[in-house]
Amino acid sequence: MPNRPVEIGPAGLHTARAIERLRLVRGLTRQQLAARCTALGRPMANTALSRTERARRRCDIDDLAAIATALGVPPTTLLLPLPAVSGDDRRGC
Repeated sequence: MPNRPVEIGPAGLHTARAIERLRLVRGLTRQQLAARCTALGRPMANTALSRTERARRRCDIDDLAAIATALGVPPTTLLLPLPAVSGDDRRGC
């Protein structure tokens, strides 16, 4: 029987959206965020980050920690629901 990939569940989908949202709020391209992760010691290609944001690739704990650090937030920020951002009031992210 062939191996079936494990589906990404609700928490993984939320995290993927949170990564993209915070990256955009920070004004970073995927390439810039991937470079920050690499500089932190977690090599990450732009394509890997793109696939993570689109929930086509699982985000393991090491990736999560590096991405959160690169975005300047604690990892729990990427796991928990985010507050709504309206207009230019982006201080909460």
